[in-house]
Amino acid sequence: MEVNKELIENIAKVARLNLTEEEKMSLEQDMKEVLDAFDKIQEVDTEGVEMSVQPIKIKNSLRNDKEKECLTQEEALSQTNHKQDGYFKGPRSV
Repeated sequence: MEVNKELIENIAKVARLNLTEEEKMSLEQDMKEVLDAFDKIQEVDTEGVEMSVQPIKIKNSLRNDKEKECLTQEEALSQTNHKQDGYFKGPRSV
């Protein structure tokens, strides 16, 4: 794909972006660099390599929930001055 000013202007139009000439030139250069990087990746010989979505095998990394003792409501509320009618009192939000 050839990256040029016309392509950048078309993308900007579709995205409804008002770009300056300097921004267009900068984006054109950035896009060329990104596409060049993809071209280099395409050159890698992957013949015989198994496709993988996740390159590192990860087993179930979640732990089982374990029931354990926690603070009572009274104990939790005893740790703050910001309480009202048995509940924590936070800042008003709209």
